[in-house]
Amino acid sequence: MEEKDVSCREDVKNPLSIFFRDIRSIFKLDELGQEIGRIALPAALALTADPIASLVDTAFIGHIGPIEQAAVGVSIAVFNQASKIAIFPLVSVTTSFVAEEDAITNANEDLQDDKCMEKNEGDDAEAFETDSPSKSESKSLLPKNDSTESICKSEKIVTSFEIVKSKPGKRHIPSASSALIIGAVLGIIQAVFLIAGAKPLLKFMGVKPGSPMSKPAQDYLRLRSLGAPAVLLSLAMQGVFRGFKDTKTPLFATVAGDLANIILDPIFMFVFHLGVRGAAIAHVISQYLISVILFLRLLEKVDIVPPSLKYLQFARFLTNGFLLLVRVIAATFCVTLAASLAARLGPTQMAAFQVCLQIWLATSLLADGLAVAGQAILASAFAQKDFSRCTATASRVLQLGVVLGLVLALVLGIGLHYGARVFTKDANVLNLIGIGIPFVAATQPINCLAFVFDGVNFGASDFAYSAYSMLTVALFSIIFLLILSSSYGYIGIWVALTIYMSLRALAGFGRIGTGTGPWKFLRS
Repeated sequence: MEEKDVSCREDVKNPLSIFFRDIRSIFKLDELGQEIGRIALPAALALTADPIASLVDTAFIGHIGPIEQAAVGVSIAVFNQASKIAIFPLVSVTTSFVAEEDAITNANEDLQDDKCMEKNEGDDAEAFETDSPSKSESKSLLPKNDSTESICKSEKIVTSFEIVKSKPGKRHIPSASSALIIGAVLGIIQAVFLIAGAKPLLKFMGVKPGSPMSKPAQDYLRLRSLGAPAVLLSLAMQGVFRGFKDTKTPLFATVAGDLANIILDPIFMFVFHLGVRGAAIAHVISQYLISVILFLRLLEKVDIVPPSLKYLQFARFLTNGFLLLVRVIAATFCVTLAASLAARLGPTQMAAFQVCLQIWLATSLLADGLAVAGQAILASAFAQKDFSRCTATASRVLQLGVVLGLVLALVLGIGLHYGARVFTKDANVLNLIGIGIPFVAATQPINCLAFVFDGVNFGASDFAYSAYSMLTVALFSIIFLLILSSSYGYIGIWVALTIYMSLRALAGFGRIGTGTGPWKFLRS
C-alpha cells in the first residue's frame, strides 16, 4: 500500500494537475475505463429513466391544456423538493458506506482465504511425512490456531492441493439494513406530510386557491404522494446496489417501472378520463413495481434482517445524513424557488419553464452516472488507502464529465428547436421554450462537471465540505434569483440558474483543486 502512495505523490506534484492527468487515455478501455463504463452507463440510464417518464407525463398532459401542464409542473416541483430532501442524503450515504463495508469485507475474506490456504497446504505436507512417536509428541506441543480452523470449516480438501469452497452465503452489510429501515420511515412521513399539506404548499409555490391551476395541482400532488414510501425504499435499495457496483439491477427495475408508467398513462388519462389524476395513479403504480423488483433481487444478495439493533448504524447514518440534508435542502430550494417564481409569472411561463427544466435536469443527470461510478470506486479505494487509484479515478471521471457536457450542449442546442412541439402545441409556450433553449444547452458542460464533482467528494466521504459549500452557493444564488426574476422575468430566472450551477461547479472544484481535506495526499 505504501508503494501506491509513493507513486501517487511522485505523479501528482500539483493538485491542479489531476484534471489533466493521463488525458490522452480518457477514452482508453483499460481496467479503470471498463469499470467506470460498467457502473456509469447503467446508472446514467436508470437515473434518466424517471425524468424521461416525467417528460412523457408532461407530453401527455400538455395535450389536455397548458393550465393542467403548469399545475402538474408545480406539483412535481413540490414533490421533488420533498423527495430529494430525504432521498439524496439516504442514497449518497448508503452508496459510500456499502462500498466501504463491501471493500473491507472482501479484503478480510481474501486474507482468510490466504490463511486457510497456508493451513491446508501445511496439513497436506504433513500427510506425506511418516508419522513417528517423536513427531506426534512434538506435534502435540504446538498451540492450536482456533481462528484458522474456524475460517476453514466451510472448505473441503478433495486432493492434496485442491480446495473447493462451499457456496457463499448472503452478504452481511449493516448499512443495507439501516438504509431500508430509514427509507421506509421517511417514505411514510413524506406521504403524510404532502397529502395533509398539499394546499398550503402549493399556495407557497404561487398557486392561489382561486387559481385555475389549484384543483389539478392538488389532485396530482396528493395522489402521487401515495407512492412516496415506494420511492424512498426503491432509492435506498438503489444506493445499496450502487455500493456493490451493480447498476444493472436498478436499471432493469427502473425501466420496467417506467415502461409500465408510459403504458398506463394514456389508459388512465384518456380511456378512463381521469386526466391529471390518471397520470398520478400511473406513476404511483410504477414506483411500487420498481420497489418490489429491487426488494426481491436484494433478498438474494443481502441478509436484510439484522442480528441485533447494535448491528445497525443509525448514528453514523444520521450524522452524515444530516450534513447532506443541509446540502440537499440548499440545492433543491434554489430550483424550487425558480419554479415558484416562474409560476407567479403565469400559466404560460410556468408551462414553458416546466418543459425546459425537465429537459435540463434529465440530460444533466446523465453525468450522475459518472458521479455514481466515481463515488463507488473512490469509496472502495479510500477504504483500502489506495491513493493512486483515487487520483486516477477522479481524473478520468472529471475529464469524461466535460466531454459529456459538450456533447449534450451540441445535441440539445440543435434538437430542441425541432422537438419542442412534442410537449405542447401552444404558440406562446413554444415561443418561451425557444427563449429557454440556449440556457438549457449552454449550461450542460457546467452541470455535468458539478454533478461529477459531487460524486468525487461523496466517494471521499467529504460530506461536511459538500454541505457547507452548497449552503454558501445557495445563499448567493437565492439573491440572484430574486433580483434577476423581478427585473427580467422569465429570462432572469434562467440567468440566475446558470449562475447557480456555475457556483456549484466552482465549489466542487474548491476541495480537490486545492488539495485539502481527504485530498491532502495530493500535496504530500
